Amino acid sequence: MQAFSPDAQILNSIVGGCRGLHSLTLNCLHLDNLSLGVILGTHLQELNLLSCSLLSYQVFTSIGEACPNLRVLVLELVDQCSTEAFKTNLDQMLNGCLCLESFSLKIRGREVGANAFQSIDFFLPSALKSMKLQSVLEQDVIRLMDKIRVGADRNSVQTAHVSIPVSPLSSVFTLQRLSLVLDAISDELIMAISRNLPTLVELDLEDRPVKQPLPNHDLTNTGLQYLASFHHLMGLSLIRSRHNQQVSFKRVNDMGMFLLSEVCKGLESVRLCGFSKVSDAGYASILHSCLKLKKFEARNAFFLSDLAFLDVTEFQCSLVEVKLLSCSLITSETVKQLTRSRVLEVLDLCGCRSIADSCLGSISSLRSLSMLNLAGADITDYGLSVLAQGIPSITHLCLRHCERVTDEGISFLFHGGGTIRKTLSALDLGHMPRISDKAIFTIAMAGTEIIELCLRHCSVTDVSLDCLAMRKTFRDECKLLRRLDLLNCTGLSVNSLRFLKRPSFPGLHWLGIGGTPLVSKGYPTLSKIHNQRPWLTICLEGCEMGCYDGWQFHRAGYPQ
Repeated sequence: MQAFSPDAQILNSIVGGCRGLHSLTLNCLHLDNLSLGVILGTHLQELNLLSCSLLSYQVFTSIGEACPNLRVLVLELVDQCSTEAFKTNLDQMLNGCLCLESFSLKIRGREVGANAFQSIDFFLPSALKSMKLQSVLEQDVIRLMDKIRVGADRNSVQTAHVSIPVSPLSSVFTLQRLSLVLDAISDELIMAISRNLPTLVELDLEDRPVKQPLPNHDLTNTGLQYLASFHHLMGLSLIRSRHNQQVSFKRVNDMGMFLLSEVCKGLESVRLCGFSKVSDAGYASILHSCLKLKKFEARNAFFLSDLAFLDVTEFQCSLVEVKLLSCSLITSETVKQLTRSRVLEVLDLCGCRSIADSCLGSISSLRSLSMLNLAGADITDYGLSVLAQGIPSITHLCLRHCERVTDEGISFLFHGGGTIRKTLSALDLGHMPRISDKAIFTIAMAGTEIIELCLRHCSVTDVSLDCLAMRKTFRDECKLLRRLDLLNCTGLSVNSLRFLKRPSFPGLHWLGIGGTPLVSKGYPTLSKIHNQRPWLTICLEGCEMGCYDGWQFHRAGYPQ
């Protein structure tokens, strides 16, 4: 139940009789601590509680007491600025869930380093194999690593009389996957993790510093060398980014990438963001040395160009996922190289503005491709006509900011005779000034599989909303639209609110209408619609579709 957020009464009627439930995913946007009593119990082995805006830290204790057999737990909570309550309740839960193998905890706060995780001091079950914490302070993680080491040392003393050699860490804490969102990534942090968690298979670190870190408190080439301690590392993600802030790993250059590629040749997944001093040589060393690489992502790589991917398929024939985001020097030549990997499933070129029609013929031959992002690319209607005749089974397509594409291009896409018209379920046409009601009519009539549609900043009118509301009537095989983004579609009038009332859009779960006359002039009607359709999230802000991570800070008093 992730797609909608039930209240306590609905939850009780749906789940109350399912006492043998082993796995449950629940959107808790409208649920409090008392509401969860009906779902907790010894039968649960996997529990995912998302968007918990009303739950207090007492939920930790409730889970620990009621769910001793829990193996997988995901929690998204709100920072309540009560460090002692957080520590006490979290410790009780972890002591009660001794079978826990995977634990993900996200504390929603406006800033990384919100005080929930300050002075980490809690028990970690020895069965734990995967842990994700957001957001946490770098120094707190280093202290946690030291405590793990102390625990290992104690265990080695206690087992010293055993004649068979036993690895202290393996008998205390053998974490395999660690994911952290921090205030800063530094050499000291990498050293502490590598020294105390040598069994890691996946390491995912993201920082969002408020300013550029000081030279002696940052990640450098030396820090990357510490990764040599991870003999089984298969996945590595190092990301530095902050909205509207120019921050990057300025003390890592090509030499750091050379060292990384030498000590981590077994990597199958690499994600890098914010390495502003790394050039083609550094990225190429990873592509050429990590022969098992299946997933590669580079973001904001200012010096990454086609040269890094020259003859890449001679080394990499097993690439399944490639994401090159905001890499301004990448052109269609790189795409042609990558499409030689016939197993490619995901190709994300968001912000690569030099991508043009010339590579779409190569993309159209990728039978396994399911996700394609061409946001900001310099493609035209002709390019879409080529793609529409191909064989890819694309389910998700993003054309945002492709300003040269017109209504005719959308017509080509759905009437080209290829596979995409039968498989496309999510389409993003945001910020495309040449898209009008004519294109939306084509989608409503021919896009039978479409369940997510983004039209933000498009020149559409009430006619488009009418077509989308009636598409099921015109063609019974059309699937129900689940998400619709109309942000800043100023051509809509307040009269179009009638299309949002029952029985129109029966399957709609999320609607974005910020910046439209529907908000400025139609608030009373919106409130009635919200009361009439409690499953529908109406976002009046500028959130991305679905609201990022399923929830967001919205203005008080507005329907959500």
